[in-house]
Amino acid sequence: MLLQSKTRAINSAFLEEIKQLNRDLWDLVEDVAVACNYRLKTAEGCTFFCIRMTRLRDQLATHFSLEEAFGYFDDPVDLAPRLSDTAERLLQEHKSLQHRISELVAFTWALHNRGTLQVAFAQVAKEFDGFHKELKRHERREQLLILQAYDDDIGVGD
Repeated sequence: MLLQSKTRAINSAFLEEIKQLNRDLWDLVEDVAVACNYRLKTAEGCTFFCIRMTRLRDQLATHFSLEEAFGYFDDPVDLAPRLSDTAERLLQEHKSLQHRISELVAFTWALHNRGTLQVAFAQVAKEFDGFHKELKRHERREQLLILQAYDDDIGVGD
């Protein structure tokens, strides 16, 4: 049986640029995180929160798409296997993170449409906090991957 494996390379310069240019996404993430520390007091506040969550989901999808299209490459000629394996795991995390935020957005809108978001907001905030922590861990691991790829490119640690 022939087994074919896929390897990943990292376009570290472009991946880093994607992260630096996407300040709107990270500002929105922090805005939602701060909003989760307060109670929703009005129906308009609930609607506004749901809209921010929807924007976050959509911007995160765009961010991940850019990373996947331009920050990683399939089947490079020269690649350290340790970086390829890490890159593949990080790419798989995109799917998991995107699914998690999509489910949370759907849950938040469902609560809002039933008129129960204000009452159940602590649960939404707790779920968002878990997502936020997971997203930050993911981003730290991507930053580490960028640094490792730069080190490999310039030969640091030889």
